[in-house]
Amino acid sequence: MDEEAKKFFEELSHAPEEEISLEPEVELVRATSIPLKEKRASKKETQISDLMEEGVGQLTVDVYQTPNEIVVESTIAGVNPDDVDINITNESVTITGKRVKEQKVIDEDYFYQECYWGKFSRSIILPQEVDAENSSAIIKNGVLTIKMPKLNRQKSKKLKVKFE
Repeated sequence: MDEEAKKFFEELSHAPEEEISLEPEVELVRATSIPLKEKRASKKETQISDLMEEGVGQLTVDVYQTPNEIVVESTIAGVNPDDVDINITNESVTITGKRVKEQKVIDEDYFYQECYWGKFSRSIILPQEVDAENSSAIIKNGVLTIKMPKLNRQKSKKLKVKFE
């Protein structure tokens, strides 16, 4: 081994330990709920709480497709079907409504408060045009399912010319 290579390896072996770290840096996140009195608001939580202060919460949704439909599912347990409005256009769906709490509880009596009560709304731009007229919606076991038949404008139809 030449003198330059020896010097290089000696410098590597004498490097301070703090410069070379074989341990990956890991940030631990608490996976359980935090009681209200201990909770510190993150930026996202602040945005959500701003929405709630305005009186409108946002639904969580799953949107997927089958060969013939676009399907939207959302958990809306505790919502009366009469309190849900669904507006469908060819390109979007908007779900609005309200979840009414049956019992009044003062804030000081809560240990945890994670459920959202009040008005909610969610608009979804659909990935493909749908047939709004033939769409359907049902609530079963607290899950809202909206089925919207796909419009396939790419299909071509061959016309036969008639002579008169």
